[in-house]
Amino acid sequence: MSASIIHLDKITKSYFLGKQELLVLKGISLDIFKNEYVALMGPSGSGKSTLMNILGCLDSPTSGTYILNGQDVSKMPDNDLAEVRNKEIGFVFQQFNLMPRLTAVENVALPLVYAGVPKKQRMEIAMNVLEKVSLTDRSHHKPNELSGGQCQRVAIARALVNNPSIILADEPTGNLDTKTSIEIMEIFGAIQASGNTVVLVTHEEDIANYAHRIVRLRDGVIESDKRKAEALQHV
Repeated sequence: MSASIIHLDKITKSYFLGKQELLVLKGISLDIFKNEYVALMGPSGSGKSTLMNILGCLDSPTSGTYILNGQDVSKMPDNDLAEVRNKEIGFVFQQFNLMPRLTAVENVALPLVYAGVPKKQRMEIAMNVLEKVSLTDRSHHKPNELSGGQCQRVAIARALVNNPSIILADEPTGNLDTKTSIEIMEIFGAIQASGNTVVLVTHEEDIANYAHRIVRLRDGVIESDKRKAEALQHV
């Protein structure tokens, strides 16, 4: 098996409420490998959102080591973390988080603006990625002219546009009906099949079952970590 793209060693995270320390993550150790499809599950308060924020370089651990694609990001200053985040991680959120005044293709191209890619090139890349999620025909529509499923496709395309190491999806079907959820999960399957690493955060069993490996958290620790039998053939 190749070297892990995500390596967590004894990660803890605590917050202070006044003088009281609240320990949310209690020594998480985890390896996720290139081209894996992993679901993070757990009840409310299990620590899965905190763990996702650390995985996504939106937050730093209190202690422990996080190596992302060969770089130790556990103690990086915020500016460096932001750079790593833009380059290495594609985010997909439940709320889509699209810019309402921008068209679909402009929303997808947004990370490339921050990366300093010239406009003509940005638009070409963004259109190519929209094609991957079967949405080129809606490229010049704004979010309020798109369905929820189409908005989520735009958000997935935006996550892919920088060619990141990891796609991190937080409850990506939480606002969608069953039929649309299935379509969106099939897109994630295709993304993983084309070589991307996908980490999915969900509390829904049927959504988690699309992944090849399910890591369950409870009370800030990993309760179980199981690969599906069929996934073992691909590892």
